[in-house]
Amino acid sequence: MGLSEQPRHQQGQELRPESSFSAPPGPTWAAPAPDGQAVPPVDGPRLRRLLGDPDLAWLLDRARRRLERDELLTGSVSLTAPTPAQQAAAERLLGRPPRVGGRSLSVRLDVVDALLRRSGASPGGLAPAVVALTGAVTSLAATRMREERAWRSAYGPLDDLVAAAGAPTELRSWTEQLPRSGLVRRLSGDPDTARALVADAVQALRHLPAAPPVSLPAYAARVLGSAHALDDGTPLATLVLSGVRALTGFPDGSGSRWRREAWASAGLLRDDLSSTVLTLNLRGTPALDWLADTGEPAVLTLRQLARGHHIEVAGPVYICENPAVLSAAAEEYGPFCPPLVCLQGQPSTAALTLLAGTRTEDPDPDVGFRYHGDFDWGGLRIAATLARHIAWRPWRYTAADYRRAATGLTGAELLTGAPAAAPWDPELPGALAEMGVRVEEEAVLDELLADLAPGRASR
Repeated sequence: MGLSEQPRHQQGQELRPESSFSAPPGPTWAAPAPDGQAVPPVDGPRLRRLLGDPDLAWLLDRARRRLERDELLTGSVSLTAPTPAQQAAAERLLGRPPRVGGRSLSVRLDVVDALLRRSGASPGGLAPAVVALTGAVTSLAATRMREERAWRSAYGPLDDLVAAAGAPTELRSWTEQLPRSGLVRRLSGDPDTARALVADAVQALRHLPAAPPVSLPAYAARVLGSAHALDDGTPLATLVLSGVRALTGFPDGSGSRWRREAWASAGLLRDDLSSTVLTLNLRGTPALDWLADTGEPAVLTLRQLARGHHIEVAGPVYICENPAVLSAAAEEYGPFCPPLVCLQGQPSTAALTLLAGTRTEDPDPDVGFRYHGDFDWGGLRIAATLARHIAWRPWRYTAADYRRAATGLTGAELLTGAPAAAPWDPELPGALAEMGVRVEEEAVLDELLADLAPGRASR
């Protein structure tokens, strides 16, 4: 058979002893040699005549796969639905008709190994013959080990984040779970890209939270060298936002508004007007004083709050989850209602900035922030998020309050979703699980309004 008749992977190659082949990087298969002696070189022309027939390519392929998996070249290999030419090639190789059962052709590898040794075509047997005819064989197990080492190295920059002085515990936990999450692999695809991605994420996170708040593009330009480095949809933005959420405790979510608020929780502003907080009867600026005098609600933007404010209150500041409570309080009591802040769901950066800058003057230990929210798992998560940023006392928001409200409620919705903790009252989650119904703030609105009545002691 001429060279032009060989399989494509053989064409244009001179058959050389194994020791002269150029192996690809990484561990490759090497034929064993007794007493440290080199494996005898193959006889190229003879080997091609015996095993170089294109109709035996399937046999070489099966043997090569075994070498790649570090398996012995023993036992049988089979070919389903062989052609007459493939059967004839196997017969010429073995010197007898091969075993054919049903629609498959079987050849024993140890028989081929012995034949190659006896013929002198490959004194080292089948393994060096496969390498000579198909090229160096790389161990798949060794390749996987090398790739795993490369992936472990890709997370090396996280050590710098953990070692940084004053690194928050939340970020330390994030660095521990990140390699297990698979996020970096999905975002990068290969270890080299992953290492650069992780290094950039560490560079961005080590300067957070930003105080005072700063524009996200401006921050990206200053820290990462490009104003667009943290644009939505980029792998780096996804990874850094994951770290931001770990750092600030910002809850799961989706959508542009959620991303904007998540960035803002670390002091990075997509814009400073979209994040707002709803208030009633807070004072401290001419605009707030005017609205408090008329008993009308105020909507404050993060832009207004980030420029600095000084709000001092002589009594408790009540905090609710739903606008219906604040609206009803304004309608009922107007300018005589105690100061009230509405989160409108998860606390926005504007809400957290407002509450962090609000101080009470009264030394009475019962004053401060008093919080009430919906009695459901989402409400508990909102309350827990708020508690990570400011200290507050429950306002009719305990297990006893829930049981009383749920008992007298008709047509209540069933509780759904994953359970959540309630650090301010560890008995509350058990009560919710036991009774299994939601109690929204609107259902206890009369009681909440009674607490806000002018002159009534806080509860």
